[in-house]
Amino acid sequence: MTLEEILKRYKDGETELAETLQQLSGRGIDEMGFATIDTDRMHRTGLPEVIYASGKTTEQVAQIARRLYDDNIDILATRVKPEMFDAVKKLIPGARYNEMAKTITYKHTEPELNKGYIAIVAAGTSDMPVAEEAAETARFLNNEVKTIYDVGVAGIHRLFNKLDIIRGARVIIVVAGMEGALASVVGGLVDKPVIGVPTSIGYGANFDGLSALLSMLNSCASGISVVNIDNGFGAACQAALINRM
Repeated sequence: MTLEEILKRYKDGETELAETLQQLSGRGIDEMGFATIDTDRMHRTGLPEVIYASGKTTEQVAQIARRLYDDNIDILATRVKPEMFDAVKKLIPGARYNEMAKTITYKHTEPELNKGYIAIVAAGTSDMPVAEEAAETARFLNNEVKTIYDVGVAGIHRLFNKLDIIRGARVIIVVAGMEGALASVVGGLVDKPVIGVPTSIGYGANFDGLSALLSMLNSCASGISVVNIDNGFGAACQAALINRM
């Protein structure tokens, strides 16, 4: 029951004050024993409850997805294994799986897209799984997304060929491993917010993304923010909030 419905029932005299207060105190909490779903997260923060599948069992992911579906909440799950999707698909036939992004998505309706678009720029093909996680998340949050892949600094002319698309975005997500230099390059060419996503792609001294993370954090280009290593989801959430403003 929505907050508006609870208050309207009290206003119309259908519920007493004590019952209304009890409904309000329990609002947003759906207990499942092994999980507590925040059903009010979207209203409170502008971002919905999301299933982080890593570390969960296949059965847990499927049960949480079904409960979200029953609560009329759109479904996004990240870091999903194929067998998890198979279990969810049996319960929610309309669910969709992006194998590269490792995401499950399901939407009850397709609302109007936010104004403007988010550009997702990936340095290399190896960075695409993280970039695709960002793209799927941004689309799920009602944004148009334009992806530009394999335009890293080793062949910088490839980036310049796509500058019109990049500069036309309201927010730009830059995904890069190795030394993570692409975020600084893009940040020095545009007048839009740039969100850097370091990836764990790279040889030994990359330290599983640590070198890219430190490079982005130490960028001399202004206006760059940085999320955690391989966190395409977090970058897309930030970009969606900016694009919605």
